[in-house]
Amino acid sequence: QVQLVESGGGLVQAGGSLRLSCAASGSILSINAMGWYRQAPGKQRELVATITNGDSTNYADSVKGRFTISRDNAKNTVYLQMNSLKPEDTAVYYCNANHIVDSSGSYYSSYWGQGTQVTVSS
Repeated sequence: QVQLVESGGGLVQAGGSLRLSCAASGSILSINAMGWYRQAPGKQRELVATITNGDSTNYADSVKGRFTISRDNAKNTVYLQMNSLKPEDTAVYYCNANHIVDSSGSYYSSYWGQGTQVTVSS
């Protein structure tokens, strides 16, 4: 069984920084892409950033130049460095991992973490 555990959320003032982490646990052989999504109250979940196992990245236009996604394949962990935070970045941030293969050869299409709250005060 695969689990994604997020950490690093919290309350920060506008202009501040936070770093989110998401570790995938289980007998994992490979994960194709990992990423971060967010959902603000009353809004749909939206993509923030993704990164493949070849380190190709993709960012939402709203976070380009402020957020940086990275991953440690040996630790099956993805990070999101968030700088110059704005009140509109306030949301629950969810980690996602897809195309996972574990040591038994089982394939999992997608897993989600439980979410971590990020609140940016003005």
